[in-house]
Amino acid sequence: MQGYLWFAAKRFIQLLAVIFFGVSAMFVVTYLSPIDPVEQVLGRLSARSNLSPEAIAATRLALTEMFGTDQPVLTQYVNFWSRLLRGDLGASLMAFPTPAMELVLRAMPWTLGLLLTSTAITFVVGNLAGGLAGYFQNSRLLKAFGIVTMGLQPIPYYIVAFIILIVFGYLWPVLPISGGFAMDVRPGWTLPFILSVLQHSLLPALSLVLVGLGGWFIGMRALVSNIVTEDYVTYAELAGVRRDTIVGDYVIRNALVPQVTALAMVIGGVFSGTVITEQVFNYPGMGSLLVDAVNAGDYSTVLAVCTISIAAVALAIFIVDLLHPLLDPRVRAE
Repeated sequence: MQGYLWFAAKRFIQLLAVIFFGVSAMFVVTYLSPIDPVEQVLGRLSARSNLSPEAIAATRLALTEMFGTDQPVLTQYVNFWSRLLRGDLGASLMAFPTPAMELVLRAMPWTLGLLLTSTAITFVVGNLAGGLAGYFQNSRLLKAFGIVTMGLQPIPYYIVAFIILIVFGYLWPVLPISGGFAMDVRPGWTLPFILSVLQHSLLPALSLVLVGLGGWFIGMRALVSNIVTEDYVTYAELAGVRRDTIVGDYVIRNALVPQVTALAMVIGGVFSGTVITEQVFNYPGMGSLLVDAVNAGDYSTVLAVCTISIAAVALAIFIVDLLHPLLDPRVRAE
């Protein structure tokens, strides 16, 4: 137990380091951006109303003090981390004066729900099918499943999303192709709203699942194909152990260990695919918010989205790392 706690402590330190350096890199990128947040807000305010030169000067001074753009970069960096630890990354430029973090917190449940659901389905179905295909190598059904998934795996997320959009939006319009829920449904923990959310999330989740199945299927089938030749599997078969026990406890469980490690490495890629998919289906998640913020030059919201994304992906990888020793006794022993 003490060894596992030491392992978890080291992984936690790595988690903090990844978040620190990742967020710091995002700060440097946004600082080097040629977009001036003060002029962005002034431009929006001037377009809405006619401001006098005195009002513009006073507003520019107030905004400069609020964003801190007149301070040295080191001071801005320290103030950034101070505000970040308080959960305040400033006002959003495209929805001024709404706080950028408030916009992110509104969009985050949509992205987390889509990402977690699609990743879980892809991981479970892909590994289960790959494990069965590696053990039952003469199954025609599993061979056909493998051909389809491996054919879809190299296709980019957005291509699959566009194909699904065309099929279910024009050729066979049975599912909604845009938004997070129906416009005539009031948001809340009610059955109509939950059913509407599930209905609108089917196509975005389907595009992520279809692209992700192939990688898990190929990896698991290759691992199982090697494991079935091991002596302990052959001995279990000769000893009359039940087939489902051999497949589940002897084969798939041992092959699942490197797949869990791979899960930690692909989470970031799945998140980037979620960003593109949300934009294609106009899904109200962090991906759509990020694209809108980039197009609007809203560096406060971009920084907030990227900060939360870095922390969420790093935390997911940290959790997967903690699960690894629980699945592999050899790692726990070390």
